[in-house]
Amino acid sequence: MTGSTGTPVSAAAATEALSDPWRVLAGTLYAAYKTGNMVRGGEFVAKIIDAAEAAGHHPDVELRYGSVHLALTTHSAHRLTEADVMLANALAAIAVDLDIAPLDAPPSRFELAIDALDIAKIRPFWKAVLGYQDEPEETSIDLSDPAGILPGVWFQQMGEPRPQRSRMHVDLWVPHDVIQDRIAAALDTDGQLLTDEYAPSFWVLADPEGNEICLCTWQERD
Repeated sequence: MTGSTGTPVSAAAATEALSDPWRVLAGTLYAAYKTGNMVRGGEFVAKIIDAAEAAGHHPDVELRYGSVHLALTTHSAHRLTEADVMLANALAAIAVDLDIAPLDAPPSRFELAIDALDIAKIRPFWKAVLGYQDEPEETSIDLSDPAGILPGVWFQQMGEPRPQRSRMHVDLWVPHDVIQDRIAAALDTDGQLLTDEYAPSFWVLADPEGNEICLCTWQERD
């Protein structure tokens, strides 16, 4: 990538430039590595911290007993920048040097969507009951967990009441290169494809009883 490290970058350009196993999900880069134990994970995290300090740019790091989970976005810009891509590739190189392999499962991101006739009326309730905070308009969600652990919430404007169907659904962001396999696996369980009208941005599926989920990718969102 060329130019200033704070230069905005599209999801498509980031995807093209990223090293495995990094993937773009909802304006954020994600990767996860299997370390086997916490000592090995701690060694990896120490190297990550050194690289982040040198770059002046920092990922979110989650250290678990047998794995390390990473997320990168430029919070000040509320979007991806070249700084994210550069650091992601540097961290991927560190993992290779330490012989640390990615987790077998690709990264994903979970969000809750709530349909509403009057978003301004219901938003304060969900903010209060969840203990969440407001997010800037530029981000993909409206409310977030201050601890950065629980899934984000966003509100979708309804044109008219829909008492015959659920007004909440799960949004699951998955890498664009696994989406077709994920859809096929869901349909093999007697799931339903409700619409692919908005693909490849998202597909709407439902379980055999009609409970909905949107499978989302970064594609056609820039």
